[in-house]
Amino acid sequence: MSDSNIELGDIHWLMAILQNIDVGLVVLDRNYNIQLWNGFMESHSGLSPQVARGQNLFEQFREIPKDWFIKKAEPVFQLKTRTFTIWEQRPYLFRFKNYRPITGRASVMYQNTSLIPLESIDRNVNHICLIIYDVTDIAVSRADAQSAQQTLTDMNRIDALTGLWTRDHWLKEVQREVRRCQRSVQPSSLVIFDIDNFRAINGQVGHVVGDEILKTLAGSIQQTLRETDLVCRYGGEVFAALLVDTDDEEAQIFAERIRTMAANLSFTGAPDVTIGLSLGVARVQRDFKDAGDWLMAADKALYHAKHSGGNRTSVFTPGH
Repeated sequence: MSDSNIELGDIHWLMAILQNIDVGLVVLDRNYNIQLWNGFMESHSGLSPQVARGQNLFEQFREIPKDWFIKKAEPVFQLKTRTFTIWEQRPYLFRFKNYRPITGRASVMYQNTSLIPLESIDRNVNHICLIIYDVTDIAVSRADAQSAQQTLTDMNRIDALTGLWTRDHWLKEVQREVRRCQRSVQPSSLVIFDIDNFRAINGQVGHVVGDEILKTLAGSIQQTLRETDLVCRYGGEVFAALLVDTDDEEAQIFAERIRTMAANLSFTGAPDVTIGLSLGVARVQRDFKDAGDWLMAADKALYHAKHSGGNRTSVFTPGH
């Protein structure tokens, strides 16, 4: 009698542990009907073990894709091998709300789930156990780390004042384009341009308004770009554009459009200021060894535009 009492006591303790353990425990039969539903599952679903028992999993929880889950579960029944799902592949199995105060930014509970075969006395697997782990803290921490990394990447790639690409990031793309053009018959062009007499304007209106002029110009340029056009703030009041698959005639049209647009801009802090742009255009040449040669050609064209009076576009001519 005492041995029986001990065994019954052990079962009672075991059931208490199963009901109060801080992971979800669900047992399903061969028809995917719920046979065990512990306290974790009850507290997050609002469904008591008494009500859950005998309910079909897919009818009770329609957010679980039936075909996908059966494909995961059938090998567990047939091959007696455990499997799992992870939150990176599917954020959750059961759509439970996230109630953790520290990771309150997540609206749902991220979950990892193990599927374990349960052998009967005859060695057949007629039931499987699901163990549901709340990994919201891990998922949110990972997302925060990725967001921080992306922020650092953006800081290195995007100019803080204008929102255009930084010079270093843009130069990498120019170097890549030189190599591509050496293998291709398609032309590409650079346009380097700056604001005429910007130092004098800055001295007249002040640096705050000077920054407004740079931001306003950059914003207007961004509105005129194609998806393949890459523009950077090259430094100070100097900007540069990489125009992929664009010859020098088409690049000159782009440059003139930018110049005309700039001449018509107005600035809140300096309503009487009108700006002019000098622009240098250079089409990539097959004898350019690297991005430096290409940039030098565009810079020569810019120098010609400025020393021809400014507020104009000049195109690089090889041999001149």
